[in-house]
Amino acid sequence: MTDASQGEDRPTVRGSGGEPLAADETLHLRVDALRADETVQLRVPAPPEPSAPVGRAERRRSARPTARERARTAAGRLVAPLAPYARRLVPYARRLRPLYPRPGRTGWRRWAPSWRQWIGAVLSAFALLGTFLVTAYALTDIPSNLNSYATQQDNVYFWSDGTPMARTGWVQRQAMPLKDIPADVRWAVLAAENETFYTDPGISVTGITRALYRTVGEGDTEGGSTITQQYVKNVYLSQNQTVSRKFTEAMIALKLDNKMSKDQILEGYLNTSWFGRGSYGIQRAAQAYYGKDVSKLNASEAAMLAGLLKGAGLYDPTLGKANHHRAVERWSWILDRMVKTGKLSPRERAEYKTFPEPLKSNPLYNTGTQSDYLVELASQYAKKVGHLTDKQFDLGGYQIYTTFDRRREQALTDAVTKARKQAGRTDPATAKNGHYGAASVAADGRILAVYGGPDHRTQGYNESNASTVPSGTAFLPFVYAAGLEHGVHKTRGGPATPVTPDTVYDGDDGVPVMTPEGPYWDRSGKKVAAHNEGRKSYGKITLRQALAQSVNTPFMQLGMDTGLDKVRQTAEASGLLSSSMGPQVPALALGTSTPSAIRMAGGYATFAAEGRHTEPYSVSRITRNGAPVALTTPRPTRAVGAQVAENVEEALTDSFRTAHPAAAAGSPTAAGKAGTADKDTASWYVGTADSVSTAVVVYRMDLTKSLEPLPLQGLAGTSADDVPYNLWAAAMGLG
Repeated sequence: MTDASQGEDRPTVRGSGGEPLAADETLHLRVDALRADETVQLRVPAPPEPSAPVGRAERRRSARPTARERARTAAGRLVAPLAPYARRLVPYARRLRPLYPRPGRTGWRRWAPSWRQWIGAVLSAFALLGTFLVTAYALTDIPSNLNSYATQQDNVYFWSDGTPMARTGWVQRQAMPLKDIPADVRWAVLAAENETFYTDPGISVTGITRALYRTVGEGDTEGGSTITQQYVKNVYLSQNQTVSRKFTEAMIALKLDNKMSKDQILEGYLNTSWFGRGSYGIQRAAQAYYGKDVSKLNASEAAMLAGLLKGAGLYDPTLGKANHHRAVERWSWILDRMVKTGKLSPRERAEYKTFPEPLKSNPLYNTGTQSDYLVELASQYAKKVGHLTDKQFDLGGYQIYTTFDRRREQALTDAVTKARKQAGRTDPATAKNGHYGAASVAADGRILAVYGGPDHRTQGYNESNASTVPSGTAFLPFVYAAGLEHGVHKTRGGPATPVTPDTVYDGDDGVPVMTPEGPYWDRSGKKVAAHNEGRKSYGKITLRQALAQSVNTPFMQLGMDTGLDKVRQTAEASGLLSSSMGPQVPALALGTSTPSAIRMAGGYATFAAEGRHTEPYSVSRITRNGAPVALTTPRPTRAVGAQVAENVEEALTDSFRTAHPAAAAGSPTAAGKAGTADKDTASWYVGTADSVSTAVVVYRMDLTKSLEPLPLQGLAGTSADDVPYNLWAAAMGLG
């Protein structure tokens, strides 16, 4: 008997009442007697589960085709138009389909592809290669960030006469606009490296093929690059000679050639290429090899520099005879190429018969130890007035034109160096801790020269700019100027009484300092009294005479009468920093303040400038790659009246003539004063001549222990052989 569930017309099993049976109900059948070998099988299907109501949105979603169905439909639409062509290609494809072994052939020919198969393979390879190159070109982007070496430049410092002084930075590079690079220089480079530069697409197929063959086939590396490719390598990629780098270089070069003009690419190449001697770019190369700007190069010198692009280690003529021979040959070849390309006439070529020997060494490296102090001052000031961040300044490219006078700097440095050596021979133990700070400042604020120390590499601070020791009696002119400017008060709250140079004060030693209410008492309950050098008494003396003879007692009292706040105000207006001012007690008048040599020179320069003070500055002009950088330049301000400044200068002139009559006879405009500090911890000489002020300080300090000044112990010389004065005279050209 067959399965009761099979058949076309499957009967519905119903109960005795005629209703369909549930899946778990028992079915009772009445059947005839079965044969022993027959079996009855019944299958009762479970009723379908009731489904949830389907909403309209669900029906819409179920009616939408899936993403796979949509993709198949779109693909079908694209392929459908191609079907007729595909059917036509079927016979050809069958012919190209290899049948191995090939029928009708014998021997090795049974296994060799037919000419149709060879053609198909070659065409397929070209098609794949073309597709690959097009895709690679489309996917290659020009990097947005340049290599750090491609953007970093050095900063160059110049003396006041415009000659190079020093450079700073990890690389020597200064970008120059193409218009400032002579045509002969440009064409010499093109003749040496890429004469078809202005017509090629940015790459050289033969050069790339040759380079790849050398790299892959022989395990060697070779250039074969256009200038565009070399520029890409310089500014975007590494210098690694690999197949992947060369391929990326070619793709970027093609794209860059379509994006940038040829002149822009050439300018970038000339400013980023390595020329040896630590120099990047044609401008630094011109300075490193010939000590001149690129604008001053002729065609012969340009040809020599262009030869270096093939490898400075092989073509720098100063590195050996073999190098010199190679350099001369390449120089001559480049000049001949310039004639061949029509960029140099045969007549001009005939003028260049002698090889242009470069300098033996890079002049920008010969900075000297003292110039490091000058660079430190100038760089700090340049960032301040140029509103440059450290990051901007460190990227380089700045030309800093300083105010430093080469002649004055040399004279000051020689004088201090000589004094140091003499002190070392006379008393080595004392001289070991000796320090000499000096500075020359013009009346208009220009810092002309400084002496910062023996060696900036071993001494990390500038002695000319250090506020470490008291000014002593060199401070008296500021007290004198304050009294002349503001007058004195004999009664508390009363009107000011004018003071003149002829106003008389008590010059005796040990005179108590008086206030309107009586003697001035210090915190320990003692009367404060002033003392003169050597405890000498002078009796009644005018202020002008007191300044000329450096009598202390009148000025301590003058400071109290004028008001210590007025003294402080006048000193700061004249150029001394508020941070260096001493406590506002009577001793302030005798120089407890600790100004630097630069600030003391600037303060005395105020009197020489008829009472107008200009903040000392070390940079007159800044450019970046030739473009000017806006500076906040200092302007003169009125510190004291012109008559007051004249009175101070007259008293200082008297002081100079009294102490040094022989020198005064040969320099009628010189004015100056010595200064000694309490406990003999510092010795100064500050003065002016021809609108230039110079301050010199000598002191002792053991920097390994503390910043506390030590007694000089004869380091500053004697009254007959005063070291600070001798250094001052040498710096001023009076020695």
